[in-house]
Amino acid sequence: MVRQKLNINKYSCLVFDCDGVVLDSNKVKTEAFYQATLPYGEAAAQAMVDYHVANGGVSRYKKFAYFLEQIAPNDAEQQGPDLDALLQAYAGHVREGLLGCEVAPGLEALREQTPNARWLIVSGGDQAELRDVFASRGIAEWFDGGIFGSPDTKDEILARELTSGNIQQPALFLGDSKYDHQAASAAGLDFVFLSGWSEVAGWQAWTAELGIATAENIGEIV
Repeated sequence: MVRQKLNINKYSCLVFDCDGVVLDSNKVKTEAFYQATLPYGEAAAQAMVDYHVANGGVSRYKKFAYFLEQIAPNDAEQQGPDLDALLQAYAGHVREGLLGCEVAPGLEALREQTPNARWLIVSGGDQAELRDVFASRGIAEWFDGGIFGSPDTKDEILARELTSGNIQQPALFLGDSKYDHQAASAAGLDFVFLSGWSEVAGWQAWTAELGIATAENIGEIV
C-alpha cells in the first residue's frame, strides 16, 4: 500500500470517477442492479450483483447486455424485462439514490485549493443522468472541464478529451476501481486509488503489488 503525500497542485487537470469517489453511490448502484433484475429471480439478480461488483466502472449498458446474454437464460425460464426496460427500472432506482447520497468530504476544499486546475468527471454512469444530478446538487460548476459518462466508455472519453486538448498534462485520475486504473494508465494519466467507498475486494494487496498510490478519500488529499 502506497500512502504518499500527493502534490496535488502540480496537476493541470484532475479527472474524477463519480461513484465511490465524488458520491457515496456504489451501494446505490449495486442495489439498483439487484432490484432491476429481480423479475428474473433472486439467483439471477444476485449473479448480476456479483458481476457488477467484479466489473466496477463498466457502463450499465454493457452490464445489462451481459446479463441478458449470459445470466438470464441460465437462471430464468420465464421472459423478463428487455434491455430498455431493465435500463429504465435501473435509472429510476439510481436517480433517487444519487440525489440523496453523501458528497465526498473535502471536495469543495479541494476545488478551492486547485483554482487553476481543470476538473472533469469521467464515469461509467449515464452521462445525461450525471449532468442532471450534479446540477441538482449544486456541484456541476466545479467540473469546468465537463461531466462525461456512458454510453461512451472511460477509455473513449479520455482519448477524445486528450486529443481535443480538454485534458492537459500533467493530469491525475482519482478512481476506486481496477478499470479506473487501467483506463488512466492507458491514457497516460497519473492515478490514485480511493479506498473508502470502493467495492474492490482485496484492494490492499492489489495496490501494493502494482505500486498504486492510495488515499482513503478526497479529504485525505486536500
